Amino acid sequence: MNKAQLKNLGNKYKFDWRNYYTGQNLISVRVASLIFFLLNAVIRVLYLVFPLSLTRADNFPEFNITNWVFLGTSLLFYSLSYWMIDIYRKKRKATAILSLYIFGFAMYLIVCGMYSSFIATSDPKNALVLYLIALSTVSILFVFEYYETIMLIIAAALVFTSLLIWAQTDPTEMVYNELISFVLLGGFYLISRYFFTYKFNYYLQLIEIKEKNLEIERSSDFKSQLLGTVAHDLRNPIAAVETLAMVMEMDEIDAELQENLNMIKASCVQARTIIDELLESARNQNTAEFITVRTDLDQFMAGVINKWANQKGSKSIELNCRVVPAWVQLNHEKFQRVIDNLIGNALKFSRERSTIEIDISKKDFRIII
Repeated sequence: MNKAQLKNLGNKYKFDWRNYYTGQNLISVRVASLIFFLLNAVIRVLYLVFPLSLTRADNFPEFNITNWVFLGTSLLFYSLSYWMIDIYRKKRKATAILSLYIFGFAMYLIVCGMYSSFIATSDPKNALVLYLIALSTVSILFVFEYYETIMLIIAAALVFTSLLIWAQTDPTEMVYNELISFVLLGGFYLISRYFFTYKFNYYLQLIEIKEKNLEIERSSDFKSQLLGTVAHDLRNPIAAVETLAMVMEMDEIDAELQENLNMIKASCVQARTIIDELLESARNQNTAEFITVRTDLDQFMAGVINKWANQKGSKSIELNCRVVPAWVQLNHEKFQRVIDNLIGNALKFSRERSTIEIDISKKDFRIII
């Protein structure tokens, strides 16, 4: 798709896209909150296993308190996510409550990373890894509209400034930290918009594929209906022609007329075979189970040839089977249709009084006709 097609398709499915990514965002909240809970649970276990080394670390009381807070809040978000997903599944559309919940969790992750950087050191520019990880995680996991992204950036900037004031940061250091935060938030904006565009284009491609599949299904249904109608309507005139030929045979006729009548009846048989194929295609029986039966091919072919014996005119059909018995797995109906088509073509395109030869042989584990 070119850009114009993407834009038109995007305008058409704008609300559907919002509903779609809201559901994806809710799933991301559930997964992210569970992972965050497990990470903090691991830290809590480490506190219990190595109390002497960890409790002596700088700012341990702050880390200890925030760890309990993170455990409780992440568990709360994880529990609420089930309720929110249930609401979404019932309504199948984005609501203000769902959007606010997703926005709140994203802001929660950013503040957690930001605050962890502050309690690691009073000068956060020296320990902004957690802040950076939080911003990167939110920008990749969640899809936000343009205005939502701007609101997140403004809220994060205000919280960051508030924490700098709370930490009583030196004015010069405050400027440095604000610049670093500005750079990180700028990166967050670019990454967030990139993933928004990427996911949006992917969604539009899925929609286009779905529409193409619907068109193919409609075309297939129309074809099946048409084939079924045509095949059904052709049965009556063919049956009338065959009946007329049988009635003419009741009178005294010469050999030439009998041969012509035989050709007419043979053509009717071939026509019925074609009609059966059309009806089978219309019923989509080609997707049904293909049932085969263990069969002696020599006897099966002899039966097929006997059916053609009275319709072949002056031509003869000879069967030469070099494998006795020739056991194979056959679907009788479909296989006989194939053989009838081959014999019919052979009779039609061979010379007068010529012989149609059918040879059956074996090569390795294959029967060759």
